[in-house]
Formats: sequence, structure tokens, C-alpha cells
Amino acid sequence: MNSLVNLVQEKLINKKEFPEFSAGDTITVYYEIREGDKVRTQSFKGVVIQVKGRGLSKTFTIRKMSGTVGVERVFPLNMPALNKIEVNKKGKVRQSRIYYFRELRGKKARIKEV
Repeated sequence: MNSLVNLVQEKLINKKEFPEFSAGDTITVYYEIREGDKVRTQSFKGVVIQVKGRGLSKTFTIRKMSGTVGVERVFPLNMPALNKIEVNKKGKVRQSRIYYFRELRGKKARIKEV
């Protein structure tokens, strides 16, 4: 039964190919915004806090600093408006969900590169 569900999902839903990334990586996400009949592409660059779920329900959370305010955004991986994901830096962290990153400021908020 499970293989039948997977087969139907593969046929009906066109999956886009995105690069592999995990918590601690710095990525840029390009996605479409529709305002009336206008469509424009916006980018969001930040550190991946978590990757959650698997299959069609997979989501990831990105955090960036906008001035002194931290902004987090959750993206579903199968969102139709998602155009492209670029991995800018590969980071080395010990945990798969780096919620402690929210409290870090200044030099402590740096992540070692691989």
C-alpha cells in the first residue's frame, strides 16, 4: 500500500531538484510573490535552523538578521512558488536543530565552515 502511495505521489506531483543542505548551512532561497497579476522573485538569505519532516511534508526554517531584529521563515520544500535554492556556505554544527542560535550575538553567532 505504501509503495502505491509513493508511486501516485511521484506521478502527480512534479518534484523540483534542490541541493542537499542541513542545519548550520547558509542558503539563499528564491521564491515568487504574486501581487494581483504581477509576479516577482524575492530572495531570503540566512542560516538553516532546522530541517523537519520527510517526503512531501518536508519543511526547513531559515533565520537571518535584519538590522538588530532576527527574522525566521519556514519554507515547505514542495511549495510551488519556490524557484531555486543556493547553498552559500556549508556549516559544521553538532545538532540537527540549532535553536540555541537564536540567543547568540556577535562573534558567538558564527558557525564553523566545513
